[in-house]
Amino acid sequence: LLAPELCNYTECLSTMVGTFPLLSVQPTRGLVDEKIQVVVRNLPPALSVTLHSLHHSEDKDLWEAFGHYTSDGQGTVTVAKDASLGGTYEGAEPMGLLWSMQPVPGSRTGLRLRKMDVLSPMVVHISVYSGHMTEGFSKQSPLATVVTERWYMAPDVCRIDIREHGVRGTLFLPPGPGPFPGVLDMWGGGGGLVEYRSCLLASHGFVSMALEYLPHDKNRTSDIESKTYFEKAFRIVQEHPLVIKDRVALFGLSLGASVALNLAAYSKDISPKCCVCISGSHVIPVNKAIGEVFRKMNKDGYKTRFDEEGRVVWRDIILPIPTDLGEKVDMGRIKCPLMLVVGEDDQNWATVESAKDMTQMMRAAGNEHLLTILQYPDAGHLIEPPYTPHFRASNFIMQQTRQKVIMLWGGYTKPHADAQEDCWEKILSFLRQHLYPSPDSVPKAKL
Repeated sequence: LLAPELCNYTECLSTMVGTFPLLSVQPTRGLVDEKIQVVVRNLPPALSVTLHSLHHSEDKDLWEAFGHYTSDGQGTVTVAKDASLGGTYEGAEPMGLLWSMQPVPGSRTGLRLRKMDVLSPMVVHISVYSGHMTEGFSKQSPLATVVTERWYMAPDVCRIDIREHGVRGTLFLPPGPGPFPGVLDMWGGGGGLVEYRSCLLASHGFVSMALEYLPHDKNRTSDIESKTYFEKAFRIVQEHPLVIKDRVALFGLSLGASVALNLAAYSKDISPKCCVCISGSHVIPVNKAIGEVFRKMNKDGYKTRFDEEGRVVWRDIILPIPTDLGEKVDMGRIKCPLMLVVGEDDQNWATVESAKDMTQMMRAAGNEHLLTILQYPDAGHLIEPPYTPHFRASNFIMQQTRQKVIMLWGGYTKPHADAQEDCWEKILSFLRQHLYPSPDSVPKAKL
């Protein structure tokens, strides 16, 4: 039997000969940082409908988002300008069907949505349902559905496994003859080889290498116990024939940001053209192996807190910010443009306090003109490419013990989503400004 509202809708359609709902999603195939336009036409005026997105992740979990709408006098819903009246997001949010995704009810706890296979797209089903629904989507037939593909990899981007000089990573080459600027991309303390940001950077015209420096295979830790590992990786990017050798940047998130700052300040062998550091700190044992970072964290582990739900809060571990230059990067030594991206509700690391101290150090040293800070209220630690769903907390494997905990990252969904969208465009502009010889030489990303 049809629900009463669906019966009314069907009766209404029967008076509109030959008309059925038309759901349009443009583009149906695009990069993950590209906006989509979602429009429903041929509805009866003033009809309550729900727009719903559904994604089956690589981990075999289902993720969804939905918004409640009412069609206008012409029987149309335009997501970019019409307000969602409820659901996982509210208001006029063109990309709410993506950034507000969450695990469907009954899913495993502590999930985080990440694309590990960049050679395939993130497939999202976008559907329209009659009525304002909040659950039971799988038990109801949609009025219309469109399947969309969201890609990190633009056509003709080349992916190359790097296994040389003891370095392990993945190099992504943009399409075209080049030459291109380069980026060495480093993620945080979760370890492993994470490719999707590097792949997206290559889609925007940068030769980018995702570097693994905290392997999950404990038999491989010995070959990264030195700063030279990162210098070797930088030179692999720099010496590639498609790379402009004096235009290579460092890009890091969390621990990767600390590594980038340490390299930029102290390396005698490499000279990055600029640095982008997301949710990072200059508080790190200076010129020491990565293992020393974790030994220091273990020593200060008594500062770890737990919130009311038992989630791990690490931000106090590096507080108060030390004054000893053996325990933090001397920011006066930074000689290249530096962009810091900071979420003010970061519960994982003391990035707000770190940014303040870095600013003071650079001001005192006379190099504050090199510093750009993007600071976002109510954004958390995991600031990712735009429209990535927000995770206030998620499962995390402790690097030293391999113990699984729930880590509190911080942030609130809407402001965090806004921060991701805003900072990504500014990061790309920053990289283009400092890495490309001229604005006319920047290639246009497209699928």
